[in-house]
Amino acid sequence: MAGLRLGPLLRYVDGSSATVWVETSRPCAAEVRCADGTRGEARSFQIEGHHYALVPVTGLTPGTTRSYEVLLDGKRVWPLPDSPFPGSVIHTPSEDAPVRVAFGSCRWAAPPAGEKDPVGPDALDTLAARIAGDPEGERPDVLLLLGDQVYADETSPATRRWLAARRDLSDPPGGEVADYEEYTHLYYESWLDPEIRWLLSTVPSCMIFDDHDVIDDWNTSAAWLRDMRETGWWQERLMSGLMSYWVHQHLGNLSLDELAADPLYAAVLGVPDGTDALRAFAAGADADSASVRWSYRRDFGRVRLLMVDSRAARVLAEENRSMLDAGEERWLREQALDRRESYDHLLIGTSLPWLLPHLVHDAEAWNASLCRGDKGARWARFGEDLRRKADLEHWAAFPASFDALAALIAEVGSGPEAPATVLVLSGDVHHAYVAEATWPSGASTGAGSGAPDARVLQLTCSPVHNSIPLSIRLGFRFGWSAVARALGRRFARHGGCGRPAVSWRKTSGPWFGNQLMTLTLRGRSARLRLEQAQETRGAKPRLETVVESDLVP
Repeated sequence: MAGLRLGPLLRYVDGSSATVWVETSRPCAAEVRCADGTRGEARSFQIEGHHYALVPVTGLTPGTTRSYEVLLDGKRVWPLPDSPFPGSVIHTPSEDAPVRVAFGSCRWAAPPAGEKDPVGPDALDTLAARIAGDPEGERPDVLLLLGDQVYADETSPATRRWLAARRDLSDPPGGEVADYEEYTHLYYESWLDPEIRWLLSTVPSCMIFDDHDVIDDWNTSAAWLRDMRETGWWQERLMSGLMSYWVHQHLGNLSLDELAADPLYAAVLGVPDGTDALRAFAAGADADSASVRWSYRRDFGRVRLLMVDSRAARVLAEENRSMLDAGEERWLREQALDRRESYDHLLIGTSLPWLLPHLVHDAEAWNASLCRGDKGARWARFGEDLRRKADLEHWAAFPASFDALAALIAEVGSGPEAPATVLVLSGDVHHAYVAEATWPSGASTGAGSGAPDARVLQLTCSPVHNSIPLSIRLGFRFGWSAVARALGRRFARHGGCGRPAVSWRKTSGPWFGNQLMTLTLRGRSARLRLEQAQETRGAKPRLETVVESDLVP
């Protein structure tokens, strides 16, 4: 008899359809049955001895909410017996309703119940508790998880004990995960957390990887990648990371039409065991990153989300470094400019911030110049060592890509069809802030000259649940200061770096803690709220509002 091992996760939702992801204990027929009679069914598929199903539910009515249950071979397995949580629901948005987008990144799995949490309360746990306590109250229409959903290289004590029972941890990669089976353990540890499991069953989610989903500083440089490929464990780690990401995260990002057109999904569904097909796909992605597109587009009424892969799509050759390969850049441009009149807000999701504190930006641009060899071989060796030790690998470390994104944003945000806002949503840096971009007078924006008509903001929010060392707090506070800005310009001059094509200033923050940002987008208005998970005396942790403001009234 089939059982439910993981999930359900409510993933893609639009006005008339949804997908629900599950992992099952054996091959079976998975069914989602809604209280209003709508339903969907899918056969499970097999990867590395695990069984999964992505169940499409169609015929839904916009602007309605219905509870659902999950059945495996006709037996109900969700909701769980004696669950303390309300029933899971599928809410389909209506065209004219406001859109609430919650986002964050960087989540260590919470420790088992009863154990002290070394990094404080989990922002997603507290969000789940609030929604469960008031099921009819406000909730996000979508949850954007912007990277580091699992940590393959920073495992918990419990996971290391589990790994030690499988293999000798004195052999590389030690206490880090090594293969697909070990990746599945990370997802169990993270997504079987009762609050998280319920939250992901009832709030739709969009996901994209960052480095720790594979390894810290993944694809930071060509030299880094050469070093990794010389190890005996890297190839299996990367293959397993990409395979598990495709199964657990990527599939649920896709619409029903995209799934129907996906040859890999068809291949996996068409055989008793899809492991070889998925492994061949992952090998192809490793050999040629341009052969795969992890980026995707979602439209929520008059809000467009472009979730951008800023890890696997990189071009690493020093003489031609780029955050996105040519095909990815072309895709981003086409999606941003497609029918601009059809959206009021453009959200660009990229795990790594585009606009950083000025000192950090200039240090990364300077480092890119050194590594390129502009100051000679000795400086290049120094620059590569510094790049790895200091994590200098954000958009600023790819200067041509930084300027190209600035130019695209300016073009999208200019002219009579411009949206009200262009908002870059990011995580990674373990703190939160808001920075506003401005263009110099007379700058070319692709639709004339001068500043864009849209308001352009960098919204950065992390971590959801992770540590915030004192060095990060002090460094990022200093990084925004006038002294730091002057110091950064000295670095830039030494590297022969020109001034960026865009200027920016921090308008709010920095804030440190386990936190989430929520955008409420209604027509051409936009409102932002930052909440932090706080301990409360004698009660469960809860989300406390730190700041709330109108981005566009």
